[in-house]
Amino acid sequence: MNFLAHVFLARQDDEAMLGALLGDFVGSADLHRKIDSYTDRHPEVVAARALFPEGRRRYAGIALDVYFDHLLARAWSAHSDVALDVLTRRLYATLQAHHALLPERLQQIAPHMAAHDWLGSYRQRDSIDRALSRIATRLSRNGDKLVACLPLLREHEAEIDARFDAFFPELQDYVTTTRAAG
Repeated sequence: MNFLAHVFLARQDDEAMLGALLGDFVGSADLHRKIDSYTDRHPEVVAARALFPEGRRRYAGIALDVYFDHLLARAWSAHSDVALDVLTRRLYATLQAHHALLPERLQQIAPHMAAHDWLGSYRQRDSIDRALSRIATRLSRNGDKLVACLPLLREHEAEIDARFDAFFPELQDYVTTTRAAG
């Protein structure tokens, strides 16, 4: 899962949201790692990754993580009683309040994230293409293979959407159960 899903799964507690986001910048916290592992192994996600040809599947995981944030943002009101804009403003304020404590890379990204409302912009499909293109420029090699996943995402959009709809409630249940187990 990507930024928005991890923040959502943190259940809107400021420290938990910050911790969920930090997992992508300083090494994953235990729950963050478990969420990513569960996602990668889930049959619906495995089947969605299989829609991409050999040689693209490694990058398909990245593309799907970001695309899943789009699906979550697009259907936000079905998942949360708190408006997406309210949650993102709260997260951006939390990032600003803790700016000095953030890892350097997140210190650089956070102001842009807030100024351009990255997480809220995920509602628009084109924002996902831009986000994946930005990620591709940061890959040490083969960023072009990630960008090559964009037309495949569009080609298989309906099936990926259906797989997400089956997967995401199970992920939420998994997180609830994992959190309760301590």
